[in-house]
Amino acid sequence: MKQKPLWWRRLAAALTPRRSMVVVEGDMLPKRLPLWNLVVAREDDEDWSVGLRCPCGCGQRLEMLLLKGVKPRWDISVNQHGHVSLHPSVWVGEGCKSHFWVRAGKVVWCE
Repeated sequence: MKQKPLWWRRLAAALTPRRSMVVVEGDMLPKRLPLWNLVVAREDDEDWSVGLRCPCGCGQRLEMLLLKGVKPRWDISVNQHGHVSLHPSVWVGEGCKSHFWVRAGKVVWCE
């Protein structure tokens, strides 16, 4: 699938609501992920993974590990307003090839 132009992705990101975090109990993410929110799989107070749908609009399911000691791994944080950030950036290697950050609930596209 061809990636949408950068101007289109920036406009779409600016018009979308801020992303927040939904926590599900268990070591696996649900099969169906919400359109805007990030979903964290948590079991016994340990965060396993975070999932989201690709913000470019292709609908691809993205899943990143949060467990310490695994590589690659990501960190997730929530600010005082409930807006979520994800570190490091997400780079989709197959399909749409999107590359972006989630910062304070907004998608920031890498050029």
